[in-house]
Amino acid sequence: MNGWVVLLWSFVAALVLIIAGIFGSLVVMGRINLFPEAVPTATPTPVETGVVDTTFEVTILNATPDEGLDAQMKDTLLNAGFTTVYASDSGSQDFTTTTVYYVDDADRLAAVGLADVIGGAAVEQSDFYAGLNDGDAKQLTIVIGLDRSASAPETPAETPAP
Repeated sequence: MNGWVVLLWSFVAALVLIIAGIFGSLVVMGRINLFPEAVPTATPTPVETGVVDTTFEVTILNATPDEGLDAQMKDTLLNAGFTTVYASDSGSQDFTTTTVYYVDDADRLAAVGLADVIGGAAVEQSDFYAGLNDGDAKQLTIVIGLDRSASAPETPAETPAP
């Protein structure tokens, strides 16, 4: 009986040595990392959500060769609850990207909200269109670009000021 105990212990010792050897080999080969480094997690960037403020006067300028885009967008804004909307053609017809312009920093969220109402557009601060409003009324300006045009050329020129 004493011989069976010795045989059993030698099997257990051999099994422990084999497992330790396999584990050690995996650590040396880099397949097992005993002290892994913390993986940096991606911090989500906040998405700026706008505020739809229908008290703003909105001027729409069609800077594309397509007729009627300004009237279609005016209808969209009137259906969204805006009451004072002006629409006309721009001085140029090759503006690249549809953009919502605002004057004051305080109007940025309203400009982002307006861009969402029209289905997405760039938002930019500029005082170029500041003289279009009636006195002290808050105003936003939409310049419709070739990105909304059905007859736009494939490679538009540089974006000029309308």
